[in-house]
Amino acid sequence: MKKFWLIILIIIFWGNHKAMAQNNTKQITAEYLLGNPDYPAICYGGYRHKTRDVEPTIAELKEDMRILWAMNIRIVRTYNVHHLETARLLKAITELKSEQPGFEMYLMLGAWIDCQNAWTNQAPNHELESDRNAIEIQEAVRLANLYPDIVKIIAVGNEAMVKWATSYYVQPGVILKWVRYLQQLKKQQKLPQSLWITSSDNFASWGGGDKLYHVPDLNDLIKEVDYISLHTYPMHDTHYHPVFWGILPEEKSLTERSKIDAAMIRARDYAINQYNSVVAYMQSIGVQKPVHIGETGWASNSNELYGKDDSQATDEYKAARYYTLMREWAQERGISCFYFEAFDESWKDSQNPMGSENHFGLFNLKSEAKYALWKWCDAGVFNGLTRDGKKITKTFNGDEKLLWEQVLPIQRTLQIIKP
Repeated sequence: MKKFWLIILIIIFWGNHKAMAQNNTKQITAEYLLGNPDYPAICYGGYRHKTRDVEPTIAELKEDMRILWAMNIRIVRTYNVHHLETARLLKAITELKSEQPGFEMYLMLGAWIDCQNAWTNQAPNHELESDRNAIEIQEAVRLANLYPDIVKIIAVGNEAMVKWATSYYVQPGVILKWVRYLQQLKKQQKLPQSLWITSSDNFASWGGGDKLYHVPDLNDLIKEVDYISLHTYPMHDTHYHPVFWGILPEEKSLTERSKIDAAMIRARDYAINQYNSVVAYMQSIGVQKPVHIGETGWASNSNELYGKDDSQATDEYKAARYYTLMREWAQERGISCFYFEAFDESWKDSQNPMGSENHFGLFNLKSEAKYALWKWCDAGVFNGLTRDGKKITKTFNGDEKLLWEQVLPIQRTLQIIKP
């Protein structure tokens, strides 16, 4: 076993060495990065507290980037520029590049987009956009020009078109307007021409679901972006659309682990189907361009619709299986997967500490690596690294028996009607 992990470490080292050599000889662009197996991606937020009023410091951000770099992550996705975190992150990466020879990290920079009256006491007006959007876009442009060696993608909006985002969603025309604006800046050489522009949204928003999204502005948007960044979350649909979630009658004699493994493969296939549905819609309107995954993930805990009192979907074992399955599939297909997310963040559901939104990270807020990363701990990848001054250790003290005491058995029987 020790020999096996020594081989893994050698592979990681060789991958880092190879990437460094390529970086010295080839211009690093979004086109080069996306789908490149040497440049894995992840979604990132560095907030440690129950409020975003406490911004992560540059020192904290550097801690996080060192951890992700050790995992061979090379692209991180952010979500907005109206908080200090993104500007500080760019400074942190710049400092690390000067302090640590060979260090590289690139950014998919998010610009948050809202409708009029979003997040206020007034009713959201989904037909008009917030005045704040223009400020957000201009700051994204400033940062992209200030850090062209790091910022390789700008994403206009995050789940900003999907109808269930009732607090803030906008019509596709708003996203189209800003994407066209950024593309025009590239033509005018006011942005790097190699910078790629996209929007990152639910698969349905990209035409892969309900036909109510199939509108001319969406079709024009698909033609304007440099690539499509889609989100897929089978975990949520274990409650909302559980067509894949359960145990088949012929699986009832299997061990609990084998039952879960079978269900997780179906969850992966559900995500793949959503990805393929977007590709099919894109091609149906005569467009052929890259499609990558801007978000997918699986929470490790929940006291809500996905926990022990409902779909029994959330625990560290299932989260680890989904992580591995999606990483393997994306790499085989040459697809970038911005996995959601690197670290737990407790501000997302500050009123409910056990809410699923707080538990999507690969690391928890105790500086512990969840089960998906235990093997990385065994291989010594995190040796010498800390988060918040604490060394990286395993959840459950590395005791798999204790972990399995928390794994939720899947109770639902799944009936699949065969043709």
